[in-house]
Amino acid sequence: MRAPNGNNSPTPSSRLKELGIALPTPPTPLGAYVESSESGNLLFLSGTLPVANRKLTISGRLGDNLSVNDGRQAARIAALNALAVAQEHLGDIDRVKKLVKLTVLVATTDQFTDHAPVADGASDLFVQIFGPSVGHVRLVYGVQSLPIGAHVIVDTIFEI
Repeated sequence: MRAPNGNNSPTPSSRLKELGIALPTPPTPLGAYVESSESGNLLFLSGTLPVANRKLTISGRLGDNLSVNDGRQAARIAALNALAVAQEHLGDIDRVKKLVKLTVLVATTDQFTDHAPVADGASDLFVQIFGPSVGHVRLVYGVQSLPIGAHVIVDTIFEI
């Protein structure tokens, strides 16, 4: 499937299919907020966690009991959850043109310094879906703690 605008760029749904990726069931809010909010041509998502069925898929702290690879995997799961929320909100993932901004929060020890490779777990997935030429800006930083003991949160803004 190609983009409806007539260009030859693959659509997000066709890229997901080519990669053999099925989006998970979108997570539900863990508090008094909504998962998504549309304004103009932007879709803002609440931070998504590496959860399935409201339970963390991976728990711990980077630099303590979790490796960079564990963090990368968690960031990828959280990014897939973000795509699932976008699809649910929009009704069609192909309405997403690109990822504009990605913020990744990582719960770490004071000595941990490999934040960027952890965030690449999410960035690499978005590049696979939207293509390397589209690009996105990114901020990643370490924090003391995150909700429900998560060690990664992915915060996204999409252009629609």
